[in-house]
Amino acid sequence: MENTHSCTYVSNILCIYILYYYSIINGVKSGNIKFTTYITISQFVMNFGQMVFRVPVLIIMYFMIFQIQLIRAQPSQLKRLSILPFTGIFASLPEATKQISLKAFNQNASTKVKAPKSFPHCTKSQHLSNPWKSSELHRNSGTVVAQQRKRRSVFHIRWNPNEKYVVESREKPAINSSKLSPHPRLKLSKNTKLTFNPKLFMCHDKHLEKCQNKTANFRQHIIHIFERSLIDLKNEPNFYNVHYTPVFASSFEEQYYPSSCLLMDAGVKILRRRDPPFHNLEIGKLFPKQKLFRKINDIKTCAIVSSAGSLSGAKLGRFIDSHDIVMRFNDAPTIGYEIDVGSKTTIRVLNSQVVTKPQFNFTHASIFQNVTIAAWDPGKYNTSLSEWSRTADYDLFTNYKIYRHSYPKSRAFLIDPHSVWRLWQSLQTFVGSRPIRRNPPSSGFIGLALLLPYCPHIDFIEYVPSTRLNGRCHYYSKEMNSACTFGAWHPLAAEKLMALDMNLADDISVYQHGILRIRRPDKLLCGFNFLGY
Repeated sequence: MENTHSCTYVSNILCIYILYYYSIINGVKSGNIKFTTYITISQFVMNFGQMVFRVPVLIIMYFMIFQIQLIRAQPSQLKRLSILPFTGIFASLPEATKQISLKAFNQNASTKVKAPKSFPHCTKSQHLSNPWKSSELHRNSGTVVAQQRKRRSVFHIRWNPNEKYVVESREKPAINSSKLSPHPRLKLSKNTKLTFNPKLFMCHDKHLEKCQNKTANFRQHIIHIFERSLIDLKNEPNFYNVHYTPVFASSFEEQYYPSSCLLMDAGVKILRRRDPPFHNLEIGKLFPKQKLFRKINDIKTCAIVSSAGSLSGAKLGRFIDSHDIVMRFNDAPTIGYEIDVGSKTTIRVLNSQVVTKPQFNFTHASIFQNVTIAAWDPGKYNTSLSEWSRTADYDLFTNYKIYRHSYPKSRAFLIDPHSVWRLWQSLQTFVGSRPIRRNPPSSGFIGLALLLPYCPHIDFIEYVPSTRLNGRCHYYSKEMNSACTFGAWHPLAAEKLMALDMNLADDISVYQHGILRIRRPDKLLCGFNFLGY
């Protein structure tokens, strides 16, 4: 009887492995695991007569589903299979079998994401490669050509870009918002000029090989600058007393855990009335009772609009306004810039300097009214909320109280500073052994982490610079400083490399139009708490 059970056990294990690799090559090839595969595996489990034989099979099923979902999220990284249990067999497969698997992924690894109705996806594939792995670019007869991978354009422009299109914004700018007002938390860089001319890489016909090569060259320039920013980081001050070492350094998280999961695991959130110590403090009673967004189920598309100078001339206003949720930052105006940045604003993320300093007029400026506000201040690393409420970087609490008393029906929230530093930890874990600046993430990256749990996908506008890069800090000011784009205080280089790693859009969308597309990850992938939160 034992021999019979042993044979049954071994044969079923082998059958599951066969189905497993069948799913990898065929099920994932079509973008979905076939339902019949699950039914067949379920039948194997149900046919086992004793529980001792069900347990290992259930474990294998779990890892099988996890791994296939992992591959679907990061299709270019087939090597991720080798990290999990029960997958060492892949290393021993014949080379021909490996090549078949790799070929299947390279040809069919795209993820379909529904775009706003006004901008359906283009039907032709574009050049795109993983931006973090710059070695994917190769030279052919002196021309840089990106490796082929099927990813879709985020939109197709149907209107004439020269046609006048203006939707007047109801927002009124804050005091001095369009002038050279102080820019929060930006240390001036010595290098205020760009080291290359982005206009040389502009192109309009994405189907031409010349345009694709120009885009690939520009992409290489941008990523090189980001990576160099990480390498050149030396003797940076540690004002916030940050002491953190990634749990898995560069050996695990960077290679095997999806970047979007690192972002989600940080759990950037708003403070609520019930959160101690605010449940016993006067300011806690001023926190809105409502959630950040009213109708979560109605949210289909979201846009995050940076304040980058490269938005000038973008003509993306209509595209931005077509989204259900539109996030903007600090005092970035829309009046007079509707053609480029749109007129719709759902939520604004403000740092504590904007809330505190008189020149931004937070308590009375109309730009901060009739809109959801999410304000943040980092505080010291690992400080308690009680201490943070007394020793914040900038005393945002005084003006927050005035604002809430003046507008009791307003939706003004404060972001949990602990979650801001968890986000920084996620960044450091993504980069691995190379240290990043020990300063809090930028408002843009905090906004991305705050919004991602609510949105099936997010279009991030001009976060990674396009060929419209002009060296200006903001589209509404004339100040020239490359540090605004590549970082001199925030860990911007690490942020943007991580955003590129999560990106689903093709290179033309990212580097010619200035649009990243980031999808909310499957819950099955995330929540493993590798970071120890």
